Amino acid sequence: AAKPAPPAAPPAPDGREERKRMSLRRQTIARRLLEAQNTAAMLTTFNEVDMHAVMALRARRKESFKAKYGVSLGLSSFFVKAAVGALKAFPELNAEIQGTEIVLKHYYDIGIAVGAAEGLVVPVLRDAGSMSFAQIERSVRDYAAQAEAGKLSIEALRGGTFTITNGGVFGSLLSTPILNPPQVGILGLHAIKDRPVVVDGEIRVRPMMYVALTYDHRIVDGREAVQFLVRVKELVEDPESLLLEG
Repeated sequence: AAKPAPPAAPPAPDGREERKRMSLRRQTIARRLLEAQNTAAMLTTFNEVDMHAVMALRARRKESFKAKYGVSLGLSSFFVKAAVGALKAFPELNAEIQGTEIVLKHYYDIGIAVGAAEGLVVPVLRDAGSMSFAQIERSVRDYAAQAEAGKLSIEALRGGTFTITNGGVFGSLLSTPILNPPQVGILGLHAIKDRPVVVDGEIRVRPMMYVALTYDHRIVDGREAVQFLVRVKELVEDPESLLLEG
């Protein structure tokens, strides 16, 4: 016979503990994260990106970009463009497993993880490969505002073929992001810190960012995962190339 459930613990005296019910959003997040842990063979690989060229480009273009498009030129658009370029080169990371089949997606719906007050949400940039820098920045800004106001639509959260999450906005230096099932890849961005690096045989101080790729080892091998992250690094370090990738 099944054992009876243990009685609930009585409330702690003097208000030293507080009990509150999980919100529906938090319950959904918990369920999906547990699903990711239980179904995928997750591994994470790391690299670092020299952000000097992107920072210099943003400094040169930030005023004209905002005047023309009405939105700031942030980091999101560079990494979305770089991710799409890398996904084109390594399509296994833009796929999912259905039974014993691998479904390769020939479109790029990029989820952008947003930390809202009620919990993490991942709105999706539809067909991100055909979006301009300004369209990406505007969409990310609007999604963040909608998430904070609790006004994101179900349609905005539906689907997605690959996800980007940025813990750097909260100060994270390094992390291992968790997959957003049924996706098989997620790119983690982190804080930009000035560090001494060797450039052309000389030690220089450069704005560096650690990047992480968590992938599902069931269909993505380490070789492809490492090369994917190297491709992201190459594209971001040469931001003009992102125009060609687009």
